[in-house]
Amino acid sequence: MDQQLYALYNMMIEFFRGDSRRCQHWIKVHSLARQIAIGEGMEAHALFVLEATAMLHDCGIKPGELKYGIDHAHGHVQEVEGPPEAEKILKALNFAQEDIERICYLIGHHHTYDNIDGLDYQILVEADFLVNLHERGNSKEVVKNTLKNIFRTKTGSAICTAMFGLE
Repeated sequence: MDQQLYALYNMMIEFFRGDSRRCQHWIKVHSLARQIAIGEGMEAHALFVLEATAMLHDCGIKPGELKYGIDHAHGHVQEVEGPPEAEKILKALNFAQEDIERICYLIGHHHTYDNIDGLDYQILVEADFLVNLHERGNSKEVVKNTLKNIFRTKTGSAICTAMFGLE
């Protein structure tokens, strides 16, 4: 499993070649997702699936930009375009089909915040929000509202509170 994650990490660096902003984004989401998952006691295989998902979560941006233009590859477009792209990458790395299915499901819903159906999904959403809130320079008020309305894990909530100085 470690070798598959290592290979996926390198593949995603290559996938976003020349786009350091996007590379930095998924690397931060991956790091935070892993930290939250460990803090929440996630078991090893679920952590493996989550880590792969975090690396791939925005892979729909590139095909979305090709289809719809640079300014139109947000949210829903990523959810539609990401799973087929992720499936190609994961099959090339010999990921198990059941893992591919869960990863693609999570990518296909990572901008949908109702009906979160598992700890992996919740953690992915929280990690992505932590990075996006910073990258967008959101106000403390926006961060507080996001914490209240989106965050459910103790670890993610604690990271958000400390990171943005909400105490």
